[in-house]
Amino acid sequence: MSIKILLYIAGRAVKGLLVLLVIAVFNFFLIRAAPGDPAQVMAGEAGATDEVFLQQLREQFGLDQPLYYQLWVYINNMLHFDMGITYRQQMPVFDLIMDRMPATLLLTGAAFVLSLLLGVLAGVVAAAKHRKWPDSAITVAALVFYATPLFWLAMMASLLFSVYLDWLPSFGMQTVGEDFAGWDKVRDIGIHLVLPAATLGLFFTAVYARMTRTSMIETSRLDFVKTAKAKGMKPSRVLYRHVLRNALLPVVTLAGLQAGQLIGGAVLTETVFAWPGIGRLMFDALFQRDYNLLLGVFFISSAMVVLFNLITDVIYCVVDPRIEL
Repeated sequence: MSIKILLYIAGRAVKGLLVLLVIAVFNFFLIRAAPGDPAQVMAGEAGATDEVFLQQLREQFGLDQPLYYQLWVYINNMLHFDMGITYRQQMPVFDLIMDRMPATLLLTGAAFVLSLLLGVLAGVVAAAKHRKWPDSAITVAALVFYATPLFWLAMMASLLFSVYLDWLPSFGMQTVGEDFAGWDKVRDIGIHLVLPAATLGLFFTAVYARMTRTSMIETSRLDFVKTAKAKGMKPSRVLYRHVLRNALLPVVTLAGLQAGQLIGGAVLTETVFAWPGIGRLMFDALFQRDYNLLLGVFFISSAMVVLFNLITDVIYCVVDPRIEL
């Protein structure tokens, strides 16, 4: 790796850290602006709502301090890699998030790979059969999945494949009451992964299919493709070696940008399918008014988006050497 690329990565990393700092401050004020009092939620769950107990809770978690002081404490803790303690679970926020992170990475990773492979394949078929019935069918299907709300699609998939057909489990990451090990555990998790990963991946499959189709059709009209055809090169070789290879550049960019955004869709998917990831954790923390946990999840999610954007920039420069750093 050249010095130029290393300097480029370092510069992008510094900009990413500044972006994360701005996001942390913005999230702090955004969470505080939401209605509700964490002390009242915790007191209500404990069955005690008198003012003395509420004041003790506010003092315990620093909620009685001025807003600017709470912001200073939060930013200072973040600079020391300390996300605080959750109000509800009474454990470090970072440890709780990291405990849920593998489930989310498994779900979003499977959805990402599935959507990218199916999307590119569908886009190639649609471009190769341009203005024929496969092209029309793929275009209509992509438009339907793109426009369908994710939560509705998840519920319909659960009703069809779990309730009516009884082919797949409808909730959880593993079978309740079973203690599988080895390949049996892998198989059990894989079966539970099918519905949420397919549901989350269908939306992005539609996006990649439309992008690949459009990019390939535009690339096929360029002069170097016409030259390859005029030389008598096989159509399949022209399609995969010249058209697809160049058409994938915008798809790579889009995939990198949306890789971090999958967590946003995972909130709905994990909630519907009771998948024990950070999306479900964020949903529960919102109802519990757990400020520290919400801020921690938001920060980790933002960091992942920034990281994926950095990786995308580097990959794009490697894929297309014509780009100047």
